[in-house]
Amino acid sequence: MDQPPLNKLTIVNQESPRELAVLAREGGSPGLFWLGGYNSDMAGQKAQAVDAFGHDNGLAVTRFDYTAHGRSSGDFMQACISTWLEDAIAVFENYAVGPQILIGSSMGGWLAMLLNRHLTKSGKGNLIKAMLLIAPAVDITKELVPQRFSDQQLAKMKSDGHIEVPSAYSEEPYIYTQKLMDDGEQHLLFGAPLETGCPVHILQGQQDPDVPPGHAQRLLQHLMLDEATLTLVPDGDHRLSRPQDLELMASILNSLVQE
Repeated sequence: MDQPPLNKLTIVNQESPRELAVLAREGGSPGLFWLGGYNSDMAGQKAQAVDAFGHDNGLAVTRFDYTAHGRSSGDFMQACISTWLEDAIAVFENYAVGPQILIGSSMGGWLAMLLNRHLTKSGKGNLIKAMLLIAPAVDITKELVPQRFSDQQLAKMKSDGHIEVPSAYSEEPYIYTQKLMDDGEQHLLFGAPLETGCPVHILQGQQDPDVPPGHAQRLLQHLMLDEATLTLVPDGDHRLSRPQDLELMASILNSLVQE
């Protein structure tokens, strides 16, 4: 399978300029727009499977690395949900052509919801044909991450500005900053009905230790005004990257493309 060329998108704002790495495969509509998880990059198994699906079906695919992730530049200690949402908006505006299916994994599921809300408020909600949310970590900075830490860890994060914790997904520890936690407060979605204006399919592993199935069910309950579906994988974990998981993801994508 041919690989799309690597592009660089420069973002200039009040902070230091940063370059985002973007892989944009040309193709037909609807395009597939990938939003990865926390500390992941566009070379992950699910992201590559989405690209392969696009290649095989002649669809455009846009993948990118958030600020301070993968091949993009930036200071991870200063990045937060606002930063990564700004990244997503910039990449969408510069590379997404025509109707898109947003595919968000873990934290990317939250960012997909936030990107959709931004586009809707901007009068561009019609550009989103559907959304596929994989183990969506909506409101992660309030509902999920703090619950993983002890009172001592939370106090250390507040006093030092960050903490480092071992991760099952990397040899290097994961960093969580107080800035990330504080910034997340302005992007919270739970607490009021959510309306995306498009079909939403949630794919969730029932053995997920990081985003529990109940969290996905809670999101489903908030999507009362949308055509929303929840598919549970009984033996699925957080990654959902086994061959059978990727086949299921492709099957769901195919149904969303055909709608």
